[in-house]
Amino acid sequence: MEIYLVRHTETSCEKGVCYGQSDVGLQENYLSQFDTVKAQLPPHAIYYSSPLQRCTLLADHISESNYKTDLRLMEMHFGDWELQPWDAIAPEVLTPWMQDFVNVAVPNGESFIALHHRVLDFMKTELQANNTSPIVIVTHAGVIRSMLCQMTNLPLKDAFTNKVEFGQVIKLC
Repeated sequence: MEIYLVRHTETSCEKGVCYGQSDVGLQENYLSQFDTVKAQLPPHAIYYSSPLQRCTLLADHISESNYKTDLRLMEMHFGDWELQPWDAIAPEVLTPWMQDFVNVAVPNGESFIALHHRVLDFMKTELQANNTSPIVIVTHAGVIRSMLCQMTNLPLKDAFTNKVEFGQVIKLC
């Protein structure tokens, strides 16, 4: 089974802002980026997308609106930190999370292990049920890192060694 993990293109958020599950828009030149992504995908596939608009706009374009949204594909919920500049987050709150983002939850948000559990649930229910057609998943860096950790047996604490660029397509067989 072929699986294509697709990260949404660059958002309209300023650099250095934590946006997680906030439904932010995309940079203005996104249509040309969408064509670049689409050219890397199979012509016929089963499509899934995070319900956030930065993913659904891309999923609409590459699948001709023939996709399923799934809440389990949403980015990590950054709770109180949503739409805050990273450097404005108090060090006494940020430091424990930075030291153990896998297990420490963001205030009123989630930990990486919580994200990983919902991603695993998606993988078990959706990916195992569809084992013949190519699958395209339009989602976020955190979700992609979680999937890559699972598929390569990489410890979650090392998830950020998986670099995931805006608009990147990762093909798994």
